[in-house]
Amino acid sequence: MVPSLRLRGRFRPWYLLDVAAFLFGAGGSLERTLAGELTRGPAAIGAITPFDVVVAVASGLLAVVVLRFTLGNVWAYAVEYANAGGRWSDLAFLLPVCGGVVALAVTYATTSNLWAAAWAGFWIFAGLAAVVAVVASVAAGYADVPA
Repeated sequence: MVPSLRLRGRFRPWYLLDVAAFLFGAGGSLERTLAGELTRGPAAIGAITPFDVVVAVASGLLAVVVLRFTLGNVWAYAVEYANAGGRWSDLAFLLPVCGGVVALAVTYATTSNLWAAAWAGFWIFAGLAAVVAVVASVAAGYADVPA
């Protein structure tokens, strides 16, 4: 089989998000390593040790794991909500998603730390999703009780 045909069957466009997350994590790690060395110009590249490379690769892989975990949970929430008969335009669906996005934006605007913003956005999303689930469950329970 032609290699390009085999690759076409396995490659998905969203894998580019993984590559971008890896480059973001590894690049950020190398940037922090070279923060004080950049004034030396090209000689700063010599300041990178093998340990720095391992840390950069680990940071890149961690960024991919965080991306997959976050997007996977949000996507699972959306699919389960739709499978339960809801629409993605319902307030019960939009409240946690929009709350998470707002928390991400506000945290990033105040701290300029993308990791902290992603962490805050995810946990606000998860907390609001839990609150919405409990409120919907209680409301459904009271709706089934005969008057």
